[in-house]
Amino acid sequence: MTTGYFTTEQHDALRARVRAFAESEVRPHIPEMESTKTVHTGLSRRIAAQGWLGVTVPTEYGGMGMGHLAKTIIIEELARVSGAMGAMVQASQLGVAKILHFGSDEQKKTWLPKVADGSCLPTIAVTETASGGHVLGMRARAVRDGDDYILNGHKVFVGNSHVGDLHGVVVRTGLGPKGLTAFLVESDRPGFAVAPQQSTMGLHGFSFGELLFENCRIPAANRLGDEGDGLAVAYSSSILYGRANLTAVALGIHQAILDETVKYATERELYGKPIAELDNIKQKIGQITSRLMTARITAYHAAHLLDQGVPCDIELMNAKLVNVESSLDSAREAMEIHAGIGLTTERPVERFLRDAYHIYAPAGTSDVQRLRLAEAAMGRTKGQWSERIAAGTVTARG
Repeated sequence: MTTGYFTTEQHDALRARVRAFAESEVRPHIPEMESTKTVHTGLSRRIAAQGWLGVTVPTEYGGMGMGHLAKTIIIEELARVSGAMGAMVQASQLGVAKILHFGSDEQKKTWLPKVADGSCLPTIAVTETASGGHVLGMRARAVRDGDDYILNGHKVFVGNSHVGDLHGVVVRTGLGPKGLTAFLVESDRPGFAVAPQQSTMGLHGFSFGELLFENCRIPAANRLGDEGDGLAVAYSSSILYGRANLTAVALGIHQAILDETVKYATERELYGKPIAELDNIKQKIGQITSRLMTARITAYHAAHLLDQGVPCDIELMNAKLVNVESSLDSAREAMEIHAGIGLTTERPVERFLRDAYHIYAPAGTSDVQRLRLAEAAMGRTKGQWSERIAAGTVTARG
């Protein structure tokens, strides 16, 4: 039975469970996370133990097998309470994706059940300081040495860097687009280290830090796919999973913005009545509501198409663009409604604004999404990653 926004009663039940958990188990830790500004390992582990990291993992591997719309709901509901914990789950899902689509049978049997039961937090590591979003500009390398590879280099902005158990690392093994290869690197492997966590503007409680590799020896059995598949691992993870997952985080933050703004405007009195009764405040709340409704339909529609296995790259691009930009617009408008008190930590609206800014750059800035949408409109795309995933024919583009 469909209950709206492409959801079913099963989705509604899942939402209720995640929301109840977020309110009782996550919300009490927000003051601590905001004050320490460091990763909350215990809370990350408790969320993983709920089995939600395995929402897209097939049941044969112990997962929920519920797909991308269910994943969107889980991330959204966590992010509604804590953008940091929503980000934790979305980053883990990138790590799940690489194993699902590029892992060998043995790798799937080894790692997917651990992800599903919460004993393994996976990550994906692509970005480097010098190359930024230019994947082909990476310099970290892996050199074959008998039955092993030796990795050297670094990766930055790795989601779950400080809580991850299994890092999916894309490095250079040759020249050009076909010279990138992906590997699974366990967090306890000699030659691997995590740099100290740096303070960030928002998403306090989440870590997206730097991984270091110094003569880190990796068995060839840890390679994901063949040599040269690294570009496909990086691109498909970003385009199909990163954009959808970050969209869900932005959506959850956006819902929190509306909820908190309505609450404040109803409580705050001016001229003898709540400011929610003032026409200019109603206009702003109405605008936030409209943005949120549009953002949700784009997010759920894109996830639904992904679940259906149909080409949906442009819908995923648009969903991230709409959700990021509208959440930022609504956060700024909410700050205007709160006025001076919005600048203090007495109200959470300033946290929502800080957290929302963190969703802008990963998996392509808004400018990148617009460029890709324009290329699609002009017929200049080279095929869709979503179509390749559905057909099971993911390979690096030449």
